[in-house]
This record gives sequence, structure tokens and C-alpha cells, in this order.
Amino acid sequence: MTIPLRLPAMRTPSVTAATSSSPTVFPFAHSFSVRSPPNFSLHPFSTTRTTTKLPQTTSSFQIHASSSPMIEKEIPQFEKPSTFLRESEGDSSPNSSTSVRARFEKMIREAQDTVCSAIEAADGGAKFKEDVWSRPGGGGGISRVLQDGSVWEKAGVNVSVVYGTMPPDAYRAAKPSSGNADLKPGPVPFFAAGISSVLHPKNPFAPTLHFNYRYFETDAPKDAPGAPKQWWFGGGTDLTPAYLFEEDVKHFHLVQKDACDKFNGDFYPQFKKWCDDYFYIKHRGERRGLGGIFFDDLNAYDQEMLLSFATECAKSVIPAYIPIIERRKDMPFTDRHKAWQQLRRGRYVEFNLVYDRGTTFGLKTGGRIESILVSLPLTARWEYDHQPEEGTEEWELLDACINPRDWI
Repeated sequence: MTIPLRLPAMRTPSVTAATSSSPTVFPFAHSFSVRSPPNFSLHPFSTTRTTTKLPQTTSSFQIHASSSPMIEKEIPQFEKPSTFLRESEGDSSPNSSTSVRARFEKMIREAQDTVCSAIEAADGGAKFKEDVWSRPGGGGGISRVLQDGSVWEKAGVNVSVVYGTMPPDAYRAAKPSSGNADLKPGPVPFFAAGISSVLHPKNPFAPTLHFNYRYFETDAPKDAPGAPKQWWFGGGTDLTPAYLFEEDVKHFHLVQKDACDKFNGDFYPQFKKWCDDYFYIKHRGERRGLGGIFFDDLNAYDQEMLLSFATECAKSVIPAYIPIIERRKDMPFTDRHKAWQQLRRGRYVEFNLVYDRGTTFGLKTGGRIESILVSLPLTARWEYDHQPEEGTEEWELLDACINPRDWI
């Protein structure tokens, strides 16, 4: 269970929570599905400081949100296919090599290779474990996880390309802002592709990184119109440190701004605020981290431009993040620093399991279980009524999470 932590008294002003009108996160915010949440063995009135090992596996079962059909269980594969798309039926086919679907799949698979190579190089020894899977209804994915390395406690980089039909409940979870509350019963044809990654370093001075970029299409059911045929892009990259180094955060945001400015000068301020609003932990009154960019439901611009924009954002991950890791990965730290990192990871877990709409989508579609758990750290910590002392390094980080700043 989660123990509510009382926030310290602050001299800084309060912040209004993100409203429900915030655009939705795409299903691949962290991946496709979820097993039962971790069992945090904390007693509600205990003051014992507890470090909880999050499970890497759980007993397998299917979560039924309703009587709606579920996305089929994945099937392990021994070789990576050149593409997860069905064979093309000509250049006009949505699966042809020149289609947005095919080019987006090519982009995310190249991004996965690039990021994994950079993560392994920074670690200096550990290698990713790779699982390839497919699903009977169409498509599949590649999951890569590195655990217990020299630098990384846990690093996951997943790609997926899936299509078929999904129940109306899942469509509403994927796109609740689309005015589809009156969607008639019946499966909704869809296509979804995305890359999703969460990188948890060991050193408490090295920040966690999350990024994902995704493309989605839906069509109206032939026998029950209600979901309009549409497409959209979503994604973002955000930084979650346990300790605040302003030069690191400024560097990170500057790289995000440079990627955005190549396409539209309004993108960075808009998507930066969107990120601050989305990663808001309502029951804590604070953000999960120090932001970055986030966007979803993006289809108001030319499709080719948005494909190029998503590609540029994915390419910016390494230059935004790896220089920070190189500066911080070998810094000496104490048990106090590590304990605070574990408390901040507890916040990470709370957001992902309570608020993340990608998790909601996974619960309603029954997709690949291990992929969503990849976002969780190996360990996290909850302390009863923990309050960092005002003026400390820990307080400074928490203050920045409560009161978002303009870093550049």
C-alpha cells in the first residue's frame, strides 16, 4: 500500500493541479499492459524505514476490465523480422515501404539500436537482454532490458508495432479527449507503433530518463460506426533527478528546445508546459521530475512534418542525456543520498501505477505484461511522514518539483 507523505512547509506559492482537460497520453507512454501492481509490504502505522524490492516477475494472469475482447497474448519469437507489418499490397497500401507506418517503424527500430548502444557504452560492461514477440492479431515488438550493470540499475528500451481491433473501452482510454463517450459497442480497428524507454541509474546524482514516441491510427468499425478514422502522433522526453544540478537541467531542456525550434518556435513552450502538467502527482501536489517535453493527439500539422519532428526528438535523446550521465555516474555519495533517491523512485512508481494513461490502456487491452513493468525501478522506498529539512539539497529538488521553473 502507499503511505501518504506530508509535504514540508514551503515559503513558495502553491501550484494548481493539471486539469482533466489535459490531452491524453498515448497507449505506449510506458508500454502496453500491466500485471498486478507490486505488493509494497508497509504497515500503515509503522515508522520503520523500508526499502522494497519491486518484483521483476509476477504470477501470470489476464486482467479483464470488462467483457470486451482483449488483445491477444504475445508469442515469443526467436528471430527479429525485418518488419512487423503485413506484406504490402502495393504502394497505396498503408503497409507499403513508403507509408507513414513503415517509416515510423524504421525510425523507432533505429532509435532503439542507437540508444541501447549508447547505454551499453556508458555502462562499460553490461549488455541488454532482448525478447522478440508477436501477437496473433497482428504485429509484435522487441523488448530490451539491462539490469544490475555498473552504471544502470535498470534500463529498458522497447519498440512495438501492433494492429488489429480493440474494445471501445480501450479506445476511450487511448483517446478520451476525442469526444467518443457515445462510441457504440464493437471492436475498433487500430494501428499503433511506438518506442518507450525508462533508464534508472544507480548513482543518486545521476537522473532517471523517460522517453517515448508513438504513432496511432484508428478506423470506424464497419458494422458500428462511431470511432472516426484518424491518426495522431504523441511522445516526449523528461528528466527525473533525485538531486538538482541546474547545469544538467538547463542542458537537457536546451536540447529539447533546439529539436522543437527546427519545426515550430511555439512547440517547446507549449510542450514543456504540457509535460509539467501531465507528470503531476495529484495526491502529492508535486511533479514526478523536472520536466522536458510532452505532446499527444498531435495531428493539426502536416503528417510528414510531424513524422520528421518525432524523428528529430528521438535523435535528441542521446545528446540530451548521456553527457549528464558521464558527469554524474562516478560521483561519490552517502547512504543519505541513496535513501533520498529511493524515496523519489517511490514517487515514480506512484505516478506510473496510479495516473499514467498508458497503464490504463494496458489494463484494458491485456497486452505484453513485462513491457509495462520495465518502467519501474528495481528498488523504491517509502517512509512514513518524511519531510526534508528546508534549505537542504533534498528540499531544493522537492521545491522544484512543486513549483516548475523555466530552465532556459
